[in-house]
Amino acid sequence: MARRGLLIILSSPSGAGKSTLARRLIGWDETLSFSVSATTRPPRPGEQDGVHYHFLSEQQFRQQVADEQMLEHAHVFGNHYGSPAAPVRAAIDAGRDVLFDVDWQGAQQIRNSELGKHTLSIFILPPSIDELRRRLIERGQDEPGVIAKRMQKSWDEISHWDSYDYVLVNDDLDETEARLRTIVMAERLRRAQQPDLAGHVRALHEQFRETEDR
Repeated sequence: MARRGLLIILSSPSGAGKSTLARRLIGWDETLSFSVSATTRPPRPGEQDGVHYHFLSEQQFRQQVADEQMLEHAHVFGNHYGSPAAPVRAAIDAGRDVLFDVDWQGAQQIRNSELGKHTLSIFILPPSIDELRRRLIERGQDEPGVIAKRMQKSWDEISHWDSYDYVLVNDDLDETEARLRTIVMAERLRRAQQPDLAGHVRALHEQFRETEDR
């Protein structure tokens, strides 16, 4: 039976394992794809329009926001970022799930959008603050000052845990991935995600009436 796609939102403080879990989720089901964001920042070497980002002028971006063509948007470090609604709408109508890597503010905007009823939001928590700090240090991507800023920001992000549909404590990556898969499989069966159910029930009712008339 046909189904609608899900807007799967993954949020977490830096270092909790969100990016790794997102990659594993796509490896598990290759029909899943990341939402391609729009931005007003210039392309970096090797970046392709429509692949890495949709690169827009500030005027184009503001117009799309005014026309309610963005599911969510934010101003970060002097540039605008957002999630165009049209390609996401086309994907879920075709039964394909779309992954979003956004913070709690972006998640809230998406849930309040026209596509909010098809949203599945999941927050990833670290097992402890010490473990979160250890992961940030061991991945070796940031200077100590940047790590300190990420740690300061983490509590603000964690404080919004209760606005999500599901919350997972990532104390074991394999087990967390398994729980994440279970959630996605169950949510795909939600009544709102199965547009043909009402027609199927009407057909069953008609068959029942025909049986009674015999």
